[in-house]
Amino acid sequence: MLRLHSIHAPPAHRARPLAAGIAAGLAGGVVEVLWIALYQNLSGGEAARVARGIAETVLGPLLTPGAAVAVGVAIHMALAVALGIVIAMLVRVLVPRAAPAMAEPLAIVALLTGVWAVNFLLLLPLINPAFVTIVPLTTSLTSKVLFGVAAALAFKLLDGPDRRIWRT
Repeated sequence: MLRLHSIHAPPAHRARPLAAGIAAGLAGGVVEVLWIALYQNLSGGEAARVARGIAETVLGPLLTPGAAVAVGVAIHMALAVALGIVIAMLVRVLVPRAAPAMAEPLAIVALLTGVWAVNFLLLLPLINPAFVTIVPLTTSLTSKVLFGVAAALAFKLLDGPDRRIWRT
C-alpha cells in the first residue's frame, strides 16, 4: 500500500520567517497597488489619490506636496513588508505544521482581514476620516484579501516543489 509521508524539514517560509515575510510583504504590497490602480482606472478615479492619502495620513504637515505620490507608495511598501514579516511570524505560531494544506492560506487571509478591520473601522476614521472614503470599503477589503492571497502564494513559491514523498 502506498502512503504519503512528509520530509521532516520545515518549509522554507517557516525556517526563515524574516526572508519569507519580506517576500510576502513585497508580493502583497505590489498586488494591492495593482488592484487599487485597476479599480481607480475602471471607476474613473485617480490611483495617485490613494498614495497621496497614505503620505498625508502618515506625515501630515511634514509632507512635501510634490513628492506625495512617491512617498505614499514608499510608505505603503514599507508597511507591507513589515506586515509580511509579522504574518510570517504569526503563521509559525498559530498554524501547526501538521495542519491541512488550506489552513495556512486561510489563516493568512483571516489575519489580514483583521488588520483591515482595525485599520479601516477603528484607526483610520480617527486619524484621517477622508482616507477611508477614497475607495469603497469593499474595495479596500478586497485589496487586503488579495494581499493575503499573494502572501500565501509567496510562501508556497519559497517552499519550492511539493516536499512530500511516496513510500510503500
